[in-house]
Order: sequence, then structure tokens, then C-alpha cells
Amino acid sequence: MPVYRNFRDEELTVLLKEGDRLAFTEIYNRYWAEMYYHTFRMLKDEDSSKDVVQDIFSTLWLKSSSLNPNIKLSGHLYISARHKVLNLIAQDKVRNDYLSAVAQFVTDATYDASLFDEKQMLEIVETEIRNLPPKMREVFELSRKDNLSHKEIAVRLSISDQTVKKQVHNALKILKSKLPMVESGVFVLLFLR
Repeated sequence: MPVYRNFRDEELTVLLKEGDRLAFTEIYNRYWAEMYYHTFRMLKDEDSSKDVVQDIFSTLWLKSSSLNPNIKLSGHLYISARHKVLNLIAQDKVRNDYLSAVAQFVTDATYDASLFDEKQMLEIVETEIRNLPPKMREVFELSRKDNLSHKEIAVRLSISDQTVKKQVHNALKILKSKLPMVESGVFVLLFLR
């Protein structure tokens, strides 16, 4: 039985591409701490950093068959970490911007805050989203709730980018017509992107 810790990254990459679990385990053991340190420096949060590192290695294993054996493994892991951290930061910003928009609406003097509370408004929006045609709803939720790009949705659902764009556009059009408070900017972040 070979001793995997003596293998170079290039050899481990080839074995990983072939589905070798022991090669994956060696890569994980070799790079986990380094990837954790790298992500923690950017996020300054232990749990989020661990989640990102877990996601990096899960993706590495799940997509190992399509891995380019000529890549530099450490570079590939660092780039994956950077992309995942940037996506996480962007998602947090969208979430924070959304909460700020809701807070602004509540304090806006042109609307009587007693008419709607935040929970009721969210329930109304969720109901209208559920009423969208099934395929349109799925595309819209992947776009706005899961924060996937049009290209990622297209790949996941085996449809064209253009179809995704049209479905999101149509969903927004329907929701705007059914939700008059959207025009006030309450859920403007739901509709931007």
C-alpha cells in the first residue's frame, strides 16, 4: 500500500481525479489548516471559516473527475477559498442591505407603519412568489434566495442563460404588479441584480 504523505501534489491530483479516497484524505490533511487560516484572515469568524473550508473540500471531491491534472493544487484551493469568501461577503452585504431597506420603509413617514408589519409584508411576498408558475418560481428562488447567477441556474436546470434571464424578468414583472408596496422600495433589493 502506497504512503500517500510521500506523494507530490501532482500525483495526488491524478489519483483524486480517478476517485481515490485516500488521495483526497491526504490532500485534506495537507491543506485543511492552511485553507482555514487563509479564510479566517479574511472573514475573522471561526464558524464561517470552517464552513467555507468544508465547502472547498466538498466541492473538490464532488468535482474531482473534472479536475485538470496539470493544475497547481495549492493554487486551485486558494482560488476556491477566495471565491467562496467573496461570495459569502456579497451575500451578507445583500442581506444587510435588505434589512436596511425594510428598516427605512418602517421609518418612512409617507407610509403608516401600522398598516403592515415586517412579518406580514414578508408573508405577502412569499405568498405571491409561491403563486408564480412552478418553473418560473424555481428560477426566481434560485436567483434571489440562493443568490445563484443566471449561468449557475442555467447549468443546474439544463436551460439556457437567456431562458433564465427571461424567467426572472417575467417573475419580477408579475410580482411588481401584485405587490404595490414594491414601488415604494420596500423590497427593492429583492428585485435588483
